[in-house]
Amino acid sequence: MTPIRLLLASASPARKNVLLAAGIEPIIEVSNVDEEAMTRELGAIPPTDLALALAKAKADEVISRLDIDEDTVVIGCDSIFELAGTGYGKPLTPSVATERITAMSGQTGLLHTGHWVTYGDLSAGATTTTKITFAQLSSAEISDYVATGEPLQVAGAFTLDGRSAPFITEIQGDPSNVLGISLPTMRLLLHKLGINWTDLWTSK
Repeated sequence: MTPIRLLLASASPARKNVLLAAGIEPIIEVSNVDEEAMTRELGAIPPTDLALALAKAKADEVISRLDIDEDTVVIGCDSIFELAGTGYGKPLTPSVATERITAMSGQTGLLHTGHWVTYGDLSAGATTTTKITFAQLSSAEISDYVATGEPLQVAGAFTLDGRSAPFITEIQGDPSNVLGISLPTMRLLLHKLGINWTDLWTSK
């Protein structure tokens, strides 16, 4: 049987590392989807729907311009952080990151990750949500963290596998989802397409 390869339509090192730790070495192909422009175009839709729409767009964009091998499954992911009913993507600038982290301090929010899987003519998608509670941060902690540049390119302006890990006091739900790709969700979506999770292991 020809091995099934996984192509990850994402530039996220965290997503790649989650898959590597789970025994899967992904092919990386960064999508050209303009997340900010698409978010504006979609307008006021629920953060869960936005995350899934962006994930699908990323997978579809890569598939549209590459000759995907029939034994390759393509996965697109996107994360949106929801606080007090409002969804947030990447802050991109220090001022926006400072504003968002200040608002998150001492609060609980929801990290939504959309997952879209395509294998040949078959596709399946789902959004997974994890509840995250943050410590009460001092202004010095916030400014020092923003100065590292780490929060600028990640949804919600925080990471679980980086410098902001000590600021997260509680997680309810799948921890891998906070890193940008829910392994349990991926397993179920792949199963819908007739793929066993263990079929993707790089080595057994």
